[in-house]
Amino acid sequence: MDIEEVKRTLGARRNIVDALGIQLMSTPEEDTCEATMPVDEHSRQPFGYLSGGASLAFAETLAGAGSLALCPGMACLGIHVAADHLKAVPEGGVVHGVARIIHKGEMLHTWRVDIRNGAGELVSSASVTNCIIRPKE
Repeated sequence: MDIEEVKRTLGARRNIVDALGIQLMSTPEEDTCEATMPVDEHSRQPFGYLSGGASLAFAETLAGAGSLALCPGMACLGIHVAADHLKAVPEGGVVHGVARIIHKGEMLHTWRVDIRNGAGELVSSASVTNCIIRPKE
């Protein structure tokens, strides 16, 4: 499935992609997914910096989009997300995430997701595991 079809599938209903302003981008590399997310009133914590929870949601969304691209017609459910948050990003910034698959099994995909600020500095590094299942009809 190409990235445009992934975007249409993810955008079919209002969801976290819309709520956080995540913009999926196509990439030239196989088994990679890229996106950006603004640091704004939807993704910041009360002190005006990118929320760790928003970073986790961003990472899980990237990995989910990547798994969906690899498994058209399947449901890709995040079953484990863990991250280290290394640098604060103030409101008004934009973060860029790159997810790379590190295990592609029949039922499980594991992704490494690195999130960087506008200067290219590592903000968060996450591991996301997705379970691949047939969707309910």
